[in-house]
Amino acid sequence: MYKRRDFIKTLGLTSVGYFGIQESLFAKPQNIAEPQTFKSIKVRGRVKVGGQGIHRVAVSDGRSVVLTNSSGEFDLLTGSDREFVFISIPSGYEIKKLANGSADFFQRIDKSKSEQNMGFDLKKSGSSDENHHFLLLSDTQIQNDYEANQLLTVAAPDVQQTIKALNDPNLFGIGCGDLVFDHLELFKDYKQSVQMYDTPFFQVIGNHDMDLGVRSDALSNQTFSSHFGPTYYSWNRGEVHYVVLDDVFYIGSKYIGYIGEEQLAWLEQDLAQVEKGKTVVVSLHIPTYTGAVTRYPDRDTIGGTVSNRDHLYKLLEGYNAHLLSGHTHFNDNMIMGHVYEHCHGTVCGAWWSGPICFDGTPSGYAVYEARGSELKWQYKGTGLDINEQFRVYDTGYHPDFPAHMSLNCWNYDPAWEISWFENGMKKGSPEKIVAKDPWSMELHTGPALPKRREWVEPQLNDHMFFFKPESKDDLVVEVKDRFGNVYTKKV
Repeated sequence: MYKRRDFIKTLGLTSVGYFGIQESLFAKPQNIAEPQTFKSIKVRGRVKVGGQGIHRVAVSDGRSVVLTNSSGEFDLLTGSDREFVFISIPSGYEIKKLANGSADFFQRIDKSKSEQNMGFDLKKSGSSDENHHFLLLSDTQIQNDYEANQLLTVAAPDVQQTIKALNDPNLFGIGCGDLVFDHLELFKDYKQSVQMYDTPFFQVIGNHDMDLGVRSDALSNQTFSSHFGPTYYSWNRGEVHYVVLDDVFYIGSKYIGYIGEEQLAWLEQDLAQVEKGKTVVVSLHIPTYTGAVTRYPDRDTIGGTVSNRDHLYKLLEGYNAHLLSGHTHFNDNMIMGHVYEHCHGTVCGAWWSGPICFDGTPSGYAVYEARGSELKWQYKGTGLDINEQFRVYDTGYHPDFPAHMSLNCWNYDPAWEISWFENGMKKGSPEKIVAKDPWSMELHTGPALPKRREWVEPQLNDHMFFFKPESKDDLVVEVKDRFGNVYTKKV
């Protein structure tokens, strides 16, 4: 068992989930269709509302982007190698839902016809969407009936309560990949959870949502796309432009973080329609970069970061860019020039083995608010009040720092302020030290812990803080986030 755990360490933090593919990877070869001659296909269509055409709506097949004319009409020359035609839903219009609860913005190409018509009928939003919310749920990652039941009876009801509390008719959600854990038949349970929310969800493909054993990356998304449509696309809400990308590149026995040229070329066309200076939010499963690169410099991160990320950053120059990711089962906030990357803790935590991720972040999801072009966010732990933003540990609880009190502030970034007070007087700010969360060390250390996922281990993070109070009488810890929200705990 120790050898197995040592082997896991050599794979890098973000490759732990790779073990889930071993049983199914070579279970049986999949049938591959005979090569087909490429045929050009002309798609004519119209985007309209109440019979009136909508001007300048972006329409795409994932390769080309065209705009509707003043009558809402478009002509798109596509081909038999394309699967979908989709629109970038404009601001001010409702996001329709498919029967499975996911967003409806695409139509499948009929490859038997060289010419075909498509119509997209939209409906005006009942209220302005300039201010709106969205939820980011990463790594629901269900692998069996027990975990599907946990999703449906524990996590999903918590999300329902949050949606009810937000009471926003313009709310939508993003499922940020690894919706299931290699068992693609469990998409039915995942879709059941989305239906419970009664709000449209946009889906991101993750490395555990792919068809395994196929001969190339191009064939790895077939099951996912049969349920949810394209793996990269965009839409608009208020003053914000949203994009989903597929950055999981399948290379046979495993995957790497990589965005192919076809997607980058599409994104370049897509962003050409977006005014510079606007807020652009890009959701992808594998983070482009995380602090794990420096926390574990000897680990291979080819499956945990995007190798050609600089080219994505270049396309996002001139925008207020936010990247939203998951995959790692830890929480990290990285600010890189004009790009802010949010790597989120997960709905499943440490793979449904307990209440926290292996960095101590609670199992949960993110709540975002857009007010005009300004974006705000909070992390919501499952079963916790949304104002629960940090955890304090008593002196002696952390085995590596026995003389200190410790604090885990999982959604921290450099704009946050953390202080402690004794008898009403401010004493100082705790010292930030790269360390493990002591509760994770307790729950996840040893060859047989946690019982459900024995290969999970506590991991270093960048949001642990340490301090030595002079007195614990009337000891208060205060945390202020970058938006001025203040959270306090009397210890």
